[in-house]
Amino acid sequence: MNIPEIVSQLTQEEKASLCSGGDFWHTKAIERLGIPAMMMCDGPHGLRKQNLVSDNMGINDSIPAVCFPAGCATASSFDRALVRQMGEALGNECQAEDVGVILGPAVNIKRSPLCGRNFEYYSEDPYVASQMASSFIQGVQSQNVGTSIKHFYANNQEHRRMSSSSELDERTAREIYLSAFETAIREAKPWTVMCSYNRINGVYAAENRWALTDVLRGEWGFDGFVVSDWGAVNDRVPDLEAGMDLEMPASGGFRDEEIITAVRVGRMPEAVLDQAVTRILTIVDRYLCGRNPKAVFDREKDHALAREIAGQCMVLLKNEDQVLPLKRTQKAAFIGAFAEKPRYQGGGSSHINSFKVESALEMAKGCCVTYAKGFAAESELVDEALLAEAVEAAAEADVAVVFAGLPDSFESEGFDRKHMELPLCQNVLISAVAKANPNTVVVLHNGAPVEMPWISEVKGILETYLCGQAVGGAVIDVLYGEVNPSGHLAETFPRALRETPSYISFQGEGDRVEYREGVFVGYRYYATKKIPVLFPFGHGLSYTTFAFSNLRTNQVVYHRGDRVEVSVDVTNTGDRYGKEVVQLYIMPQIETDAILRPVLELRGFEKIGLKSGETKTVHFTLDRRAFSSYNIQRQKWMAERGDYIIACGDSSENLPMQQTVHIEGDLPIPKCITMDTTFGDVLRIPGAANLVTPFAAVFGATNESADENAMGESTAEMMEAMMQYMPIRGLISFGGGTVTTRQCEELIQKLNVLAEAAEQKYES
Repeated sequence: MNIPEIVSQLTQEEKASLCSGGDFWHTKAIERLGIPAMMMCDGPHGLRKQNLVSDNMGINDSIPAVCFPAGCATASSFDRALVRQMGEALGNECQAEDVGVILGPAVNIKRSPLCGRNFEYYSEDPYVASQMASSFIQGVQSQNVGTSIKHFYANNQEHRRMSSSSELDERTAREIYLSAFETAIREAKPWTVMCSYNRINGVYAAENRWALTDVLRGEWGFDGFVVSDWGAVNDRVPDLEAGMDLEMPASGGFRDEEIITAVRVGRMPEAVLDQAVTRILTIVDRYLCGRNPKAVFDREKDHALAREIAGQCMVLLKNEDQVLPLKRTQKAAFIGAFAEKPRYQGGGSSHINSFKVESALEMAKGCCVTYAKGFAAESELVDEALLAEAVEAAAEADVAVVFAGLPDSFESEGFDRKHMELPLCQNVLISAVAKANPNTVVVLHNGAPVEMPWISEVKGILETYLCGQAVGGAVIDVLYGEVNPSGHLAETFPRALRETPSYISFQGEGDRVEYREGVFVGYRYYATKKIPVLFPFGHGLSYTTFAFSNLRTNQVVYHRGDRVEVSVDVTNTGDRYGKEVVQLYIMPQIETDAILRPVLELRGFEKIGLKSGETKTVHFTLDRRAFSSYNIQRQKWMAERGDYIIACGDSSENLPMQQTVHIEGDLPIPKCITMDTTFGDVLRIPGAANLVTPFAAVFGATNESADENAMGESTAEMMEAMMQYMPIRGLISFGGGTVTTRQCEELIQKLNVLAEAAEQKYES
């Protein structure tokens, strides 16, 4: 397709029409120029291709397909290769069904456990989210099918999602909410980006030029088209000017007329329209050139893959007295409605019409298992008859396995959860069963953390999340030891909702949501405030054990441009094969008030498999960005000069291997010295002390006496502290007439020259 030639032949009406959908799922076709329609379908954990009247909430039927584990589960695998393999399978399915773009991955940060769509999202940590997204995108697009990374950006709740404004500063945006997208877009290069419904600091995402053009395209080099979330368009012309190219679904021509009018009256240059059309046609052409008519949607093959993936995602949270794995000769009581009919996916636009679903009860053939329903899946009330039956079954068994979790009505696209509790009937059931049988294991089916008032009463907890249609077989594989669990939490499980960082400000006031916790999201908050949690970020047990040793770096002091090479040895000290997730965190040791930073942040992870007794060396490479935070004043990433601990382990709370390195990074030099700049900040400028010393006498800072003053402090210490936090204008107030405004202005001028020289020297 000769796109420049085609654009030159399009009428204004045709150009405008290409900027909105032809129907609910297709781009528009223009037959006279050979432009076909391209289909986009919901994802990201299965292909939701609707075959009847289209809608985006899963109300109408879609083709029978394969439901893979949701994002909450796949992120817990911490396995890039596994997520890529899943993407490859989905890409092939799209080829078989003539789908050009699958709408995923979803990488929004889990700001609160209450977000109704958290089951689709990967993590509370942007590094994990972006790494998982990169692998997924690479997998899908290896099949010449596009992805649409979503929802760009700061879309972290369902409550008022089409009108709320996410209020956050640029540092928070850069380090947390944009960062989840950045690496995936820079490195994996998705074909499209889907902008979100919400406003960001008052501006709708669809018309946010700073985000869509300055950052996404200007800084990150994105070269595909931006598509609206379905129905996210507020004002079509400003959207187009901001960089939002394709409106979905079809607008019936109404908004096409708005575009045409804007061009004809000179409100918008036609070049803006041409640019959007070019981006859209480029992706349509890529879809055309990559078509594979021989692709086959092998549902049974992909179901088997879904089972394999699910087994690698599940997280063994607790295993007291090695209650797991079970033996097939043990008499096990499977209790709970989800044993017979598992909850394996969330509701809304990602809901898959699974061609088959396997339950744990069905897949436990050959095991000594009895079953008691225990509770009704969609009820919160205790059914005394079901409870009594369950307790009796538990009492007669060697081990009781309670299949619990959240009903469909508790978490879905479109609304947020109101609390973190399981239904009352399930909490009562678990406690009653645990009382009847000391060997009780809980298997959880949920898309987000839940409170566990019974945690001390049970011996085992297996978190399956929403693990797709093959969850039943995968659960049996893990429970009976055919698969050694290796998942680790990609989010923190707090003890209670009130202890979460966004507890007070989540959902906001009316249409305004303040991100008051800033960068202190998830484990960054709990670790910094030393708040105990139920299970920490990164936690996950195994049926074997691992030991970390011999952490080393290639050097101790690092200068600009140096990369920190880190190695650590990991040994399987148990008696069976297993996989470990090796996690690397950096811990700043810089004692200044220049910037508030979390006490630790994840900067690397690798998943490795080890035979019993085997040792492997895991390598990490950290660039300057790994030690940086975003400086709002200077509008760039800066690594503050000082010491950093590099720590390795298997969770954010278990980091046995640590080593300190020194980064010859940036000095926190003020960008512009003014009358309000404090002397403490001024003295960070190399050479500034020589300019400031003549004024030190104003504060008595040169007094060498250690006499005690009335406050019981030495005069020298008091004066030093006063000078550190005193603004330059204080020289006038406390100088007793010895320092003039002009002298202060001259000092400021000289200091700014010094600061600029230091900055230029550093940059060179």
